[in-house]
Amino acid sequence: MAEQFAVEQARRGERVAFIPVETPANFLVAGLKLRAQAMGYSFEEFEDNLILIDAASYGHIRDDVLELLSTLAYAIQTYKVRFTVIDSVTGIFENKEMMARAVVRRLYNFLKKWHQTALLVSQKRSGHEELTAEAAGGYAVGHIVDGTMVLAKELIDSPYKARLYGREVGDIVRLFRIDGCRLCGHDTRTGMVIEIRPRQEDRSEIKNLAGRVFFKTLDLLGG
Repeated sequence: MAEQFAVEQARRGERVAFIPVETPANFLVAGLKLRAQAMGYSFEEFEDNLILIDAASYGHIRDDVLELLSTLAYAIQTYKVRFTVIDSVTGIFENKEMMARAVVRRLYNFLKKWHQTALLVSQKRSGHEELTAEAAGGYAVGHIVDGTMVLAKELIDSPYKARLYGREVGDIVRLFRIDGCRLCGHDTRTGMVIEIRPRQEDRSEIKNLAGRVFFKTLDLLGG
C-alpha cells in the first residue's frame, strides 16, 4: 500500500521521499517498478520524482533520529518534497521499543513542521491480535499520529471462513480497517483488500532488476 501511494503521487508529478529502513534501495526500486507496471504506469516517466534515503544501508542514519531528520530536511528543501513514506518506522526504534512513543512523536512533529503528508509503516507485534490498534504500532503510538490504517492477513482454514469471505479453504485474504482518524469521518467496517498483480510477462522483464537498476538515490555519504 505504501509503495502504491508513492508511485501514484510520483506519477501525478509530486516529489516523494521514500525512506526504506529494512530493505536496501536497489531492492525497493525493483518493487516500485513492479508496482508501477501492475498499476499500468511507465515507471521511467516519473522515477525522478521518487527520492530515496537509504536508511537500510546506512546504519548511522537508521540509528540516529537527528541524522535521519536532518537528511530528510535536506531532501525536502532540495527536491521540494511534499510526501514522505517511512517503511518501517518500527526499525527506527529497534531494540529500544520503550522509546517508541518518543521517536514517533519526534517524527510526527517534524513532518508537521515541514507540511508533509506522510505514511509511517509499523510492523505488528506477534503478541497482538489482528486488526487492533495495538497491532498498528503498539505502545500506543497510534494515538500520536493523525490516522491509523490496520492491515492483516486471514487464513481460510474452515468451511465457515470460506463461506464468510467467499474464498476456498487454504486461501489467504488481506483485511483492511481504519482504526481512527482525526481529520475526517471514516468507515468503521473491516474490508477486504483488492490486490493488484502484474502480468507474468512483466514479472519476467524485471526479474534481475534489483541488481542492475539505476535510480536517483540520495547519497547519505555525500559521494
